[in-house]
Amino acid sequence: MSAREIACGFPEFLWIWNRVQGMETPALHRRIARWLGARWRAGDRHLLLQAFRASGKSTIVGVFCAWLLFRDPALRVLVLAAEQDLATKMVRNVKRVIERHPLTAGLKPDRADQWASGQFTVRRALESRDPSMLARGIGANLTGCRADVLICDDVEVPNTSDSAPKRQDLRQRLSETDYVLTAGGTQLYVGTPHSYYTIYAEDVRPETDERAPFLDGFRRLTLPILTAGGVSRWPEKYDAAVIDGLRRRHGSAKFDSQMMLRPVNIAGCRLDPDRLRPYEAELVYSERNRRAELSLEGVRLASATCRWDPAYGAPDAGDRSVVVCVFTDEAGGYWLHDAVYLSVEPDTEVDEARQQCRAVARFAARHHLPAVTVETNGIGRFLPGLLRAEIRALGLAVGVVEAHSTRAKERRILEALDAPLAAGQIRAHARVWRTPLPREMREWRPDGTGKTHDDGLDALAGCLIDEPVRLPRTPAPDAVRPGWRGAPGLAADTDFDL
Repeated sequence: MSAREIACGFPEFLWIWNRVQGMETPALHRRIARWLGARWRAGDRHLLLQAFRASGKSTIVGVFCAWLLFRDPALRVLVLAAEQDLATKMVRNVKRVIERHPLTAGLKPDRADQWASGQFTVRRALESRDPSMLARGIGANLTGCRADVLICDDVEVPNTSDSAPKRQDLRQRLSETDYVLTAGGTQLYVGTPHSYYTIYAEDVRPETDERAPFLDGFRRLTLPILTAGGVSRWPEKYDAAVIDGLRRRHGSAKFDSQMMLRPVNIAGCRLDPDRLRPYEAELVYSERNRRAELSLEGVRLASATCRWDPAYGAPDAGDRSVVVCVFTDEAGGYWLHDAVYLSVEPDTEVDEARQQCRAVARFAARHHLPAVTVETNGIGRFLPGLLRAEIRALGLAVGVVEAHSTRAKERRILEALDAPLAAGQIRAHARVWRTPLPREMREWRPDGTGKTHDDGLDALAGCLIDEPVRLPRTPAPDAVRPGWRGAPGLAADTDFDL
């Protein structure tokens, strides 16, 4: 431990700075300072600090950077933010701290060109082409940059996370910082979640391709505005009335995301996949008295619908080809049993259309489906004939129904899914959670502004529209007369005298 650190740890360094500014150091800021100082002394080099909006976390991290340079003027610190202006703001803050803090006044260089707004170099013995502190936006070219400390301050904002392609691009750019950070260097992420699929998530989302959380292995400090007991973490600034006002003005989704640090979609989620009731059972096929039956979890199924929404080309570049099947039980409950996003092998003798038709035929056979409805809008016009040929080749008794949609897709999806989801009528197999369908539901917007695919949603909506509403067969216990939907009888003329 250096003589500088023995003389002044980070909590003390922050307290001195606040005293110079004529400010108090609230308990929230002391806790953050103790955590940062302790993690640095312990040698933890992968850190994530999450604190509610306007908690002062970025300001504290700026003072932390000044403390690091006070301890070791040879350090190189790179600040990344969603925009260049945000990164420059932190660098300017660190400059002011170094200029005015009683312990760092000697770090200011003599040359004015080393004291710029977006980068600066403190007085140090080491000669290096990299400045002591540098600000960059996440989209900037970092080739040639080297840093001992990398601060990722609010790299996730709506502009970098409101669609799946943007989130993928953000992850890719952040992954490239491995080539910027020196061996043994420190990464510190600072921010709040702006999406259910946030880079700060602690758990893997089954519907994504990630096998581990993006910041897996990072030491975390998460400070929502309310403690587990419902008490404000900064009562001097945010009392109960102020917090209630924030919740009312901004809505529960934004409040949960930005103030409680819960990964949700800020724009709200009309088709919430969390309303789907999960199950893991597989279909059970049986024959009794020469009559076939299908059941799930011991519940007899009354009917099935299957909808194929076809598409060609690369899935990432346009629409995706999706086939979905839904079963209905006698009580009117829906069982979303499978959703397959079709892919093809490009280097084969079988063309793309026939490959997809074969996959759909196997899908129908696997799930004992009586028919497949094909969306014939656009490229689907000639597919029903090919699908029938593939079904015959497998020896299946499966019908092919052609459907042409004329209503707006957003209206069709909303009318089919809104009420059953709200009523908790739809159950979904565990395999469905490993497909893009839940993500499509979370990010779908009824006004058509959602920046995500909705092909799986469209196929699911088609299944629900094709299935008529069913009333329970069993009459209520106090019913006076038997239900009109009982088992049908058989009447025949006979010559018997009874």
